[in-house]
Amino acid sequence: MTSTIDEQDEIRAVIEEQAAAMRAGDADAVVARYAPDIVAFTLAPPLAHGPDELRDPATLRGWFAGFAGPVDYEVRDPRITVRGDLAFCASLNRMSAVPAGAAGPFTLWFRSTVCLRRERGRWLIAHQHQSTPFHMDGSFAAALDLEP
Repeated sequence: MTSTIDEQDEIRAVIEEQAAAMRAGDADAVVARYAPDIVAFTLAPPLAHGPDELRDPATLRGWFAGFAGPVDYEVRDPRITVRGDLAFCASLNRMSAVPAGAAGPFTLWFRSTVCLRRERGRWLIAHQHQSTPFHMDGSFAAALDLEP
């Protein structure tokens, strides 16, 4: 079974919907696509985030409140695979924002994999994994200066 262009377009629309919700600071729209059992490995601690935290828009509103203004968010070159009722999208993402109290913005490129599951005809995000590479020179410092 191979994915169709229509199915890939459906997933692309979900991914862009999520990015647009991030740019708008719309926590309710972001969590609306989360599956009831979502698990995420995000850039921020702890190692894993569960559904109670992730599906609560108040958690995300608190995160948005840590910035002085909007968060710019881009999904670059999404690679989408769909097989039946499961799909995944791997991409390089960029986030840029001004932390509250900071003099200026930061920009961060990171790797993202989003796994989706179709439930009753609607694609929901069941798993997210975000990561930044780190230098293997013994410093183990995050490689925050990388760009595609």
